[in-house]
Amino acid sequence: MDCIYFKDINEVIAIHQKTIEISGGGADGIINLNSLVCALEQIQNDMYYPEFEDKLTHLFWVANKSHGFQDGNKRIAITIGGMFLFKNGFMGVVKDFMFKMESISYHVAAGNIEKELLHEVITSILYEEDYSETLKLKLLEAFSRNLIDDEE
Repeated sequence: MDCIYFKDINEVIAIHQKTIEISGGGADGIINLNSLVCALEQIQNDMYYPEFEDKLTHLFWVANKSHGFQDGNKRIAITIGGMFLFKNGFMGVVKDFMFKMESISYHVAAGNIEKELLHEVITSILYEEDYSETLKLKLLEAFSRNLIDDEE
């Protein structure tokens, strides 16, 4: 599949600024975008990320976890993920992706969801009507990790 990618990091910065402007939040400053710049380049290499869902997973993961911005890292992961879907013709799943990834992004940032599980979630959103029962159980376990840790 030939993908349409972001032009450069400036496009992502503009999306971040608009996201903060509309959704509110704290500062819209930049901390360090090196990891995100690398991710934008890495997803273009089919040797490392051969499938669309691999590219989207890596982009989301890095945007969420690298703390490139002072505020809105979880939101920018969701927003650029949605934009990447839109750019590449996955318009039918953008709304579902944006909705489902709100809770997923929190748990990725908290360390409850590893990259492999994130990949399963994204693949499910792209190609299935709903999460499988197995995936639902994995997410339930991941979502309850904070509750278990708080009780100990």
